[in-house]
Amino acid sequence: MTELTAGVIGTGTMGGHHARVYAEHQAVDLVGVHDADHDRAVSVAEEYGTAALPLEALLAKADIVSIAVPTEYHYDVASQVIEAGVHLLIEKPLTEQPSRGEALVEQAQEKGVVLQVGHIERFNPAVQCIADIIPDLDVIAIDAHRLGPPIDRAISDSAVLDLMIHDLDVVCSLVDGDVTEVAATGTEDGEYATATVSFEGDVVGQFTASRVTQQKVRELSITAKECRVNVDYADQTVHLHRRSVPEYVEKDGDVRFRHESLVERPTVDNGEPLKREIDAFVEAVREGTDPVVSGRDGLRALSLARQIDDLASGRDKQTVVSPSKH
Repeated sequence: MTELTAGVIGTGTMGGHHARVYAEHQAVDLVGVHDADHDRAVSVAEEYGTAALPLEALLAKADIVSIAVPTEYHYDVASQVIEAGVHLLIEKPLTEQPSRGEALVEQAQEKGVVLQVGHIERFNPAVQCIADIIPDLDVIAIDAHRLGPPIDRAISDSAVLDLMIHDLDVVCSLVDGDVTEVAATGTEDGEYATATVSFEGDVVGQFTASRVTQQKVRELSITAKECRVNVDYADQTVHLHRRSVPEYVEKDGDVRFRHESLVERPTVDNGEPLKREIDAFVEAVREGTDPVVSGRDGLRALSLARQIDDLASGRDKQTVVSPSKH
């Protein structure tokens, strides 16, 4: 098959990884990179055997591009890419505001280009494993924790838009039914937030995101009537706990209570999520099919994240009812 020509817009840490994957891809020819910081673009271009180009020149040569610029520039850059008729993979979040995300989705539809949003956890092998398991479960609740210490680089997105949005997208893809209720709280600086999201069908989601926790955690747990499923995004592992049996155990005259359960460890085909994400993007462009994470998916996650962020930061006031003292 004829190779697709590819480019990368934004050559920071994430953009550099996109350039690496394209450079290694057998069905893609990396024809250039672009960045407002030309020296950085040149450095990445030299590392992966391509050219640092002005944006217009890159769009004239590329069939597909990845956009990995700061969120505040997503709309302007993506709109220019779509207008040029170039297919795009845009890092999450889709845009700063849902209204602009809606405009991009509509523009892509009108121009007939593929718009995929970079919610990379959808391509985590552990998430793909539970996507096969969850249709057979009667799900009650899902808990997600995405925590870590302060980062050493400037970022304008809050912990909700930077971290929690990953889990919001994953859970929305796993749960049938729309969101019916949202509550959230957090710190005013946006570095820590927790949210409760109720879905149709009486499924409850609990989400926590933090950039002030001195332990890196990337976990998701599903409580179902049949079992409990624990997912570690970082280790790419899935554990199912079934048939928990309570018992009393006597040892050296002491009586203790314990639970034992059967633990299943489904086979997870480990691999780099970014490579899977770009493979899916390339396939959608080649086959003319809908991407795995569409613009509508990205818009759904963004809208929910914005609602949570407004609640957590106090921009959207919540009614607090104090418990009675009597």
